Amino acid sequence: MRRALLAAILSGLLCACSPLGALNVLVSERGFVRHADIAYGEGTRGKLDVYVPRGDSSTARPVVVFFYGGGWQSGRREDHLFIAEALCARGYVVVIPDYRLYPEVKYPAFIDDGARAVAWTAANIAKYGGDARALVLMGHSAGAHIAAMLAYNRRFVDGDLRSRVKAMVGLAGPYDFTPDEPPIIALLSGEGDPDRTMPARYVRGGEPPSLLVTGDADARVNPSNTERLARQLKQVGSPVEVKVYPGMGHPGALLGLSAPFRNERLLDDIDAFIRAALAR
Repeated sequence: MRRALLAAILSGLLCACSPLGALNVLVSERGFVRHADIAYGEGTRGKLDVYVPRGDSSTARPVVVFFYGGGWQSGRREDHLFIAEALCARGYVVVIPDYRLYPEVKYPAFIDDGARAVAWTAANIAKYGGDARALVLMGHSAGAHIAAMLAYNRRFVDGDLRSRVKAMVGLAGPYDFTPDEPPIIALLSGEGDPDRTMPARYVRGGEPPSLLVTGDADARVNPSNTERLARQLKQVGSPVEVKVYPGMGHPGALLGLSAPFRNERLLDDIDAFIRAALAR
């Protein structure tokens, strides 16, 4: 069953479909309460879902804002229920927003949407038991790019809102590369030079602690993206941890958070990093 499910997911990823929804069939919602279809912006893509762990909590819970991948061209928040399940089980309030996609928009529209979602979270998450001053930005693939741009580029998140972002977790992210596929070149050229869209270009010092996760078998986003970003962060003295998982391909960092393919080491590493960052 696991092999057939994995084959279906990989096939869907390659054709830019939405195969991840298959993982949600196995998700139990007994551990969290879902608040769906909350507007943070305009239009059908300007909505988010909030997931709150069940059970009483005497203190506000830290919050993870998760941005999914899909090459900035596909993806739906409802397909990532399994992410919420994994993180809620560790005690986090989870926010998963949609954002506008190419070809409807180009850079920086999807980053602007991410910034609006983070601002909404800071302003409203206390109503859901979340700590508005303990925000973690997390993403996979293109979503990791969005999370990194929000964490590093003060154009999008600055001032008091920036002070609330305590950590960034990037899973298999494209942080520093030269686009060579026509759609990627086009969508990253909204302001001209695609090089200006690379998160690594905006590392100046004072960035929140970053956890960069990759697999040495990632054939989609070269692990050198992680290496170069980590080097930039270290050079300016910003805290960074790199986790390279042997044999893990591009979908692995995402699938490892799902019940049928759970990678407990991965989840433990993410949880431990966030807890340490929040304790700083």
